[in-house]
Amino acid sequence: MTLLTQNTEEPAERPTSFVDSRALARTPKLNSGTVDDKREEIALYFTNTFDTYTGLFDCLRDDTGFYQKSIPLRHPLIFYLGHTATFFINKLLLVKLIPNRINPHMESIFAVGVDEMSWDDLSEENYDWPSVAAVMDYRAKVRATVLDLINSLHLVLPIDWDNTWWPIVMGIEHERIHLETSSVLIRQHELAKVKSLPQWPACTDTGQAPTNKLINVAAGSVDLGKSFDSAFYGWDNEYGHHEAEVAGFKASQYLVSNQEFLEFVEAGGYEQNSFWSEEGLAWRQYTEAKHPAFWRWHNGWRLRLMTEEIDMAWDWPAEVNYHEAKAFCEWKTVESGQQIRMPTEDEWYRLCSQAGVEELGDNTADANLHLDHFASCCPVTRHQHGSWFDVVGNAWQWTETAIYPFDDFKVHPLYDDFTAPTFDGKHNIIKGGSWISSGNETRLSARYAFRRHFLQHAGFRYIASNVEATSPKAYYESDQLLSEYAEFHFGDSSYGVDNFPKALADIALEAIKGKATGKALDLGCACGRASFELARQFEEVDGIDFSANFTRLAAKMAQQGEVRYARVEEGELVSYHTRTLQQLGLDAYPDRVSFHQGDACNLKPQFTGYDLILAANLIDRLYQPSRFLADMAQRINDGGLLIIASPYTWLEEHTPKEEWIGGFKKDGENYSTLDGLKDHLSSHFKLVGEPRKVPFVIRETQHKFQHTLSELTVWERLPR
Repeated sequence: MTLLTQNTEEPAERPTSFVDSRALARTPKLNSGTVDDKREEIALYFTNTFDTYTGLFDCLRDDTGFYQKSIPLRHPLIFYLGHTATFFINKLLLVKLIPNRINPHMESIFAVGVDEMSWDDLSEENYDWPSVAAVMDYRAKVRATVLDLINSLHLVLPIDWDNTWWPIVMGIEHERIHLETSSVLIRQHELAKVKSLPQWPACTDTGQAPTNKLINVAAGSVDLGKSFDSAFYGWDNEYGHHEAEVAGFKASQYLVSNQEFLEFVEAGGYEQNSFWSEEGLAWRQYTEAKHPAFWRWHNGWRLRLMTEEIDMAWDWPAEVNYHEAKAFCEWKTVESGQQIRMPTEDEWYRLCSQAGVEELGDNTADANLHLDHFASCCPVTRHQHGSWFDVVGNAWQWTETAIYPFDDFKVHPLYDDFTAPTFDGKHNIIKGGSWISSGNETRLSARYAFRRHFLQHAGFRYIASNVEATSPKAYYESDQLLSEYAEFHFGDSSYGVDNFPKALADIALEAIKGKATGKALDLGCACGRASFELARQFEEVDGIDFSANFTRLAAKMAQQGEVRYARVEEGELVSYHTRTLQQLGLDAYPDRVSFHQGDACNLKPQFTGYDLILAANLIDRLYQPSRFLADMAQRINDGGLLIIASPYTWLEEHTPKEEWIGGFKKDGENYSTLDGLKDHLSSHFKLVGEPRKVPFVIRETQHKFQHTLSELTVWERLPR
């Protein structure tokens, strides 16, 4: 059968639709059509997405709902209102499609969201959120800015990774993701903080839940991975290649319904520790969970939807996290005598193939997707796909697969922290989409993964199989630049030149003798070696870098005490290396170090009160170094030190020429970077000692090394 297409006749008993079939535009084809038509299509896709997302927040009853957190693990909703707009501006600035920021403060505090690293790790102490009206005004300015760009930017088809239009489509698809994740937060909010609206109607159909049964899925192969000339937008994890042979298995005909999950609850499933994994048990005991989070008990079970509570819809899918689904499967194994578990990603694709599932077309979907039908789940018996129901749509489906990179995976340079930080074995893939999934989320190639305790509009179906579920190794540290810097920070010395980050830290620790050593900031920390070295004397060290890949590797070293990487020797030949903090004599200090992604020219306000700031090989890579220098005076304590090291390699690709600190003629005379530093810093700092040259060597291959001298200066903060 062809799924995701629709007959011209309206299905019987269908309640009023959320929108007509065109109201939520589909993700556009990027390799065909005329330039004028494609420009108009993308403009409509942008405004449709942007306005729908803005309208979602109308579900909050008043402004207080924006500032009271739905759950402790996430920012309040005011962050998410601003985040998707700042994403556009930050990415468009990065590729120089727009010349200036709209609001630097908002583009800092709304820049980076939260991946739930634990169950109690988010503090709001350092956030001063703007008003709702201010954020709405900001969103209006961003909308106009992006729309002007769409209407004026030169367009050449196809739009691929290297096309100047790619970040525009990326921003739109990013907002589609947050349309869903923000709806989850609204659903988790206090009921008194939200209101129901006719443009977000829940399904009203419910009835007796079906009896689930297992249906055979034949053995077969899967061949996955998006090609780089694909017609549709994709996130980096979708590209590459993966092949696998999948053994036959049996898959449940329906998603697990609330009624079927009730059997597990009433059988004491939440009290039986043997059904829970070690990680799942820790989560359950911490949260004291006794039933699914969206279930409510008021003299009987009720179900929380996005903006209302209803009598329990027993024939709707049970929405749970991975740990709850896994515990159910363990209980079902005991109850049924069969080996029950969730499918792997490969097995889900085999199920799609057997069910005849095809990609979403432009017509109303024959699945509860894209807000085509409801702003809620619906009965698990409503949308049939082959012999099964809800193979896609209604609720996301947890899999046993921890996300991993396909062969030939590449990180997109504009969004290097979309996927790579999740290759940690702790983020499991969900497939199929939910009632609010749209755009790229509804493509069969989509690969989204969340931490296993994460709550989403997600349920599960189970399979019976004697084959153990395994995930390909998620470990991935073969990016050449990242590997070069891992070697630069933690690897061997070359040509008798001391390790550069350690040498800088040694100089800093010598200079700070006799002064306070409370807090230090390693700005442009890269892989973090200097941060660990500074922690030998400082009580707290923050390492900040613009690259999420760098800070991820640094954080891994802090958490695990080791990093592994492939070092290029020649051509495709590599050698494999493991470096540990113990080998470096730094294993006593990782608890003193924290790593953060950040923009040195637009730091968040909490990064202040430092006794020392080290900025290594950074200043000549900033887009506005004068702003960085002016900002440092506010972040260093009186008597504290600012240490700047740089080879002063000024390039217009990094820094507009008018922003260079030095390296040019001024009034007919040579004007060096040291001259510029003195002019910019003299009102708040004094130069301590003379500049010195610190050599460093970067290894590219066994036959190619870069030898450079970095000029180091030490500046003492004058009393205020």
